[in-house]
Amino acid sequence: MASFNIKKRTLKDGSLRFTVDVIVKKDARIIHRESKTFRKKELARTYGLKRLNELETEGVKKLKSVPISVLLDIYMGERDLWDKSGRTKQYVIKLLRDCDIAKVESNQLRTSDLIQHCKNRKAAGAKPATINHDVAYLRSVMKKAKPVFNIDANFSIFEEAVPVLNDMGLIGKSQKRTRRPTSEELDLLREALRKRQSFRPNGPTRIPYLDILEFSILTCMRIGEVCTILWDDLDEKNKTVLVRDRKDPRKKEGNHMIVPLLGESFDIAMRQDKRNAYIFPYNPRSVSAGFQRARNELGIEDLRYHDLRREGASRLFEKGYSIEEVAQVTGHKNLNILWQVYTQLYPSKLHEKSAP
Repeated sequence: MASFNIKKRTLKDGSLRFTVDVIVKKDARIIHRESKTFRKKELARTYGLKRLNELETEGVKKLKSVPISVLLDIYMGERDLWDKSGRTKQYVIKLLRDCDIAKVESNQLRTSDLIQHCKNRKAAGAKPATINHDVAYLRSVMKKAKPVFNIDANFSIFEEAVPVLNDMGLIGKSQKRTRRPTSEELDLLREALRKRQSFRPNGPTRIPYLDILEFSILTCMRIGEVCTILWDDLDEKNKTVLVRDRKDPRKKEGNHMIVPLLGESFDIAMRQDKRNAYIFPYNPRSVSAGFQRARNELGIEDLRYHDLRREGASRLFEKGYSIEEVAQVTGHKNLNILWQVYTQLYPSKLHEKSAP
């Protein structure tokens, strides 16, 4: 006999979620259980009724179970999923493939298995924010096991496990990063990068590290965005550029945005070689690697290329731009994230604004 019930859950932001649990019993014993979460109660109820009808007319279809390692291999082989996974997700999934948790059957994963995995990772030196990626990406793979691969996976266990892992301090969000390069560090980096592009040319594709460094700060762009700007996307009259597929957690592709080229960023772009379709036709990994080598040689600690984005946004705020205006440059849709994560103002700069 099949039945379902709906549970209401309130998230930290106050929004509601409704989880419908569908259960099939035989001789008072549960032989099948599944669950799915919705934003609206009516959607959960509609799904519950639909599944009841399917289970009563078609019966319980036995899905195969496989070790999680096999499921991960199958996921990596599905190009439509794997090719759209980010670099971090791909790295984590490959790492999980070699962990003890990969030996567990996909339909027998328990909260205790996840706890042990997180403890193992913690013992190896991983931080809660890093371990959180393990749990999130494993959850993502197992969620697709049934609809994509017809594999039985205990996906619903994460509803129980995640709050427990949070309470135990095994997983958590990354700490707010506040690092900005000092003016002295930037001067040293400029000199080191100047020597790198002068004395270590890469043949005909020598990388103009200095121009890219300044352009990255002035435009608040990610290095991946800088290296994919086309000349055709540059509007010389309005001094703007179309940045394609800007990162947005709600939309993977098609998030195009017109960005103003403020300060000297327009001049920097215009003096680049126009023989290529791209303004900066370089591999972003090569650019960031050159930056990292220069940083390491100088002994500058805890500075990442992405911190230049925070530097650029903070400068705009210090110059008096409003948060809405800065968002037009950085591309943030969530102004709270822009203010909390990408802004670190120097208190001493306030004196400049009050000076006559």
